[in-house]
Amino acid sequence: MLASGTGTILQAILEADLPVGVVVVDRPCPATDRAMDAGVPVELVERTSFGPEFDRVAYTHRVVDALKRHEIDLVAMAGFGTILAEPIHEAFAGQIVNTHPALLPAFKGWHAVEDALAAGVKVTGWTAHVATLEVDEGPILAQEAVDVRADDTVETLHERIKEVERRRYPQVLSALLEGRAP
Repeated sequence: MLASGTGTILQAILEADLPVGVVVVDRPCPATDRAMDAGVPVELVERTSFGPEFDRVAYTHRVVDALKRHEIDLVAMAGFGTILAEPIHEAFAGQIVNTHPALLPAFKGWHAVEDALAAGVKVTGWTAHVATLEVDEGPILAQEAVDVRADDTVETLHERIKEVERRRYPQVLSALLEGRAP
């Protein structure tokens, strides 16, 4: 699993009794503590550069190496903050699953919830999809709509989307691990 944040998606996956071989993080974060509390190995592949000198390909090779050390077959992304380059898609072609807080293909990118509110839509949602080199472009595996309320803020809407994500993402991953379509 690739994580960068609070680890609530990781927690939902652990509570669903899904196997997690390793949690790879790009920065110290609460997901690390959740993994360690569950006895799951953690690999910190820290991203220390955020400028134009950042070598995305070299960094991606380090992430791939961490995953391969743990003999990972299916890679679940859970809010991983760094966009990875081609080497991960070569190493795990068709085996990387991402979760996104919008009904793709609408509102791609890191600010999907903010963008949905700014657009004034009445419905947004959650998507699980196969990650590809093109960000938020891969085949859709599952989606669920979430109504946008008149009094929603980014925080309230995002939390309702996360509730769906924590329920549905483990279901999608379970189906894939069992060789079923989600």
